[in-house]
Amino acid sequence: MSEESTKQSAPERSESTSPAPSATQGTNPRPSGPRSSGPRPGRSREGGRKFYRRKKVCKFCTDKIDDINYKDVRLLSGFVAESGKIVPRRLSGVCTPHQRRVTEAIKQARNIALLPFASGH
Repeated sequence: MSEESTKQSAPERSESTSPAPSATQGTNPRPSGPRSSGPRPGRSREGGRKFYRRKKVCKFCTDKIDDINYKDVRLLSGFVAESGKIVPRRLSGVCTPHQRRVTEAIKQARNIALLPFASGH
C-alpha cells in the first residue's frame, strides 16, 4: 500500500505547462515570390545534350615521371593555387600516390622558401 500512496502523492504534470506553439512554426522562412520556370543561369542545355566531362589522367603516370623533386618549382607551382593552397586531386587530375608525393614536395619547397605559404598580397 505504501507504493500506491507514493504514486498518488507524486505531482502530476499538467498539460498547461507545455509551451504553446508559436505563430511562425510550420511556415516557410523563404520568400514566397513567383518562381521563374525558365532555365537557370549558367545551365543551358542546347538540344537536350548532356555535358560529358572527359576523365582526367594523371600527368605523372602518362609521362612516366617517378620522382617528384621539391626543387622543381615550375612543376610544383602548377599544383598550388593563387591563394597558396595545394590544389586537390579531383581538380588537378593526379592519381593518389602522385598527389601524396606532390603534396610532400610542395611542403618541402615551402619550408626552404622556394614556394610561398600564402598569396603575396
